Amino acid sequence: MRCKQWMLLLLFVAAGSAGCGSSSGSGEHATPANATAQRAGAETQTSGQLTRAESEPSVSNDTSEPAAAVAVFLEALRRGDDDKILEMYTVRAREQATGRNEHFAPRGSDTAQFQVGQVEYLDQDGARVACTWTDLDQDGQPHTLEFVWMVRREPQGWRVAGMAATPFPGEPPVLLDFENLEETIRRVNLLAEEIGRRDEMENREAQQPENLQDSLRR
Repeated sequence: MRCKQWMLLLLFVAAGSAGCGSSSGSGEHATPANATAQRAGAETQTSGQLTRAESEPSVSNDTSEPAAAVAVFLEALRRGDDDKILEMYTVRAREQATGRNEHFAPRGSDTAQFQVGQVEYLDQDGARVACTWTDLDQDGQPHTLEFVWMVRREPQGWRVAGMAATPFPGEPPVLLDFENLEETIRRVNLLAEEIGRRDEMENREAQQPENLQDSLRR
């Protein structure tokens, strides 16, 4: 079910925003990432399971380019490295997280894999980076999420300010701003409620034909 798939989003969210503070310049353009970045511990999918590959490339700590910085950040998420996750936030997002003593991050997952895709530069100090994240759902089946990370160039390198994802086809994306943690928490809670509501509705609709057949037999 689509809703069950997007429950992964709630377990995964570690940053996100429409408000990364970058304005779109007149020269806005999209370019492929300098190199397709893939998380350390690349995995292969076999018989519905994600298994660790024999040889695992490492993710560099270089954050001088948006794609490379997002790869570092996603690897920290996969490993459950809270210190590194916080380090990869923008200064403002890190202040929000440490001030409230909370931030969004998944448990480290050996079954997860990610891939960094296209980079869209907004101006010289802002960019959007497309990514996919694949992990096993509650039924042990692999599901892939697509989303966009909002990043900004800071003195120490590119850092994560937010994310956007579209949990429901044909509807506006959910925008999560890690530089406004209170609003992010509110939106995540609303998303969880909506996913639960839609999942319950799907379950009821799936049971209707069976119930109708039982009624006809009586």
